[in-house]
Amino acid sequence: MAFMKAERTQLWLRCALFGPSGSGKTMTALRMAKGIAEKMEVPFAVIDTEARSASKYADRIPFEVDDLGEKTIDHYIAAMNEAIKAGYKVLVIDSLSHAWRELTEEVDRIAQNSTSKNTFSAWGKVGPKQKRLVEAILNFPGHIITTMRSKTEWVIAPNKDGKIAPEKMGLAPEQGKGIEYEFDLLMELDQKHQATVTKDRTGKYQDAVIDKPGEDFGVALSDWLSSGTAVPAPAPAPKVKPAKPDEVKTGETKTPPPAKLPVKKPTADGLKAQGEKIIQEIGQLITAEARKGAPYFTEGEKEEARQIIRSVKLDEAGIKELEELKSFMNEELAKRMPKPKSVNTRAA
Repeated sequence: MAFMKAERTQLWLRCALFGPSGSGKTMTALRMAKGIAEKMEVPFAVIDTEARSASKYADRIPFEVDDLGEKTIDHYIAAMNEAIKAGYKVLVIDSLSHAWRELTEEVDRIAQNSTSKNTFSAWGKVGPKQKRLVEAILNFPGHIITTMRSKTEWVIAPNKDGKIAPEKMGLAPEQGKGIEYEFDLLMELDQKHQATVTKDRTGKYQDAVIDKPGEDFGVALSDWLSSGTAVPAPAPAPKVKPAKPDEVKTGETKTPPPAKLPVKKPTADGLKAQGEKIIQEIGQLITAEARKGAPYFTEGEKEEARQIIRSVKLDEAGIKELEELKSFMNEELAKRMPKPKSVNTRAA
């Protein structure tokens, strides 16, 4: 392993659009995808979870669609795998918010069936599902544009005629905390169909307000994404012919498989010691503080963790539950700790 000169390679787009109902998320995603696909001279596909809403625009924008009946993470991933098999290089997912709803509903079910009735450790149990979805998006061998619903709030503000009137505003996207870190481009749409670029790894559009982004914007993104050095294809793995189990050379003797050793079950004292150690580690996590003395976890979250600990019996099942709680809190602490500031390398 050695350091070498960094080089920007050609990239696959990971773009997310979010906004309230009526802000134009679906149409914007379709138009951007159309621009990229036409530039590449390929068709594009849509995974639709919004009751066939994308197909309403099929008379204006040609695409192929999978109307997802079951909106679970497993079905999302299966549809993405089908898109890979079909060879699509541009994919729209409209929208990701249904996957998040599956997780929140599962958390509520787990919490209701638990002794403590709280949702804190339940998130640790469903977290792997969200990770699988994110990994599927990141590993897709093509461009992906997703949409996400956002929570809506009404505010009183001047309209285009200067009169005071209620206006619908979008808040945070309905998806997991930290989902924005997974995308190269994050765009917030408003009721005027204007997109504010809140995150941009291209370095060209950060904080820009784009009026009705469409095909031209997709083409501009495609040009930037394809401007790097081509990524070399991985070398194929050498083919190895597996030996047949009944093929034995003359004069050779088969080595018998090693005898399986009996699994030694932990004693009650061992489980108690293990559980107390994990509880101590959880205590260190929930009392962690930032440099200025501000705690990373709220008093309510600390109390939920203590309730879980008090309700757990230090047997094998209880140890597993404590391990899941510790793992979840480790991940939460990592999310809440400040991220290192990136160095701006753009010329002044």
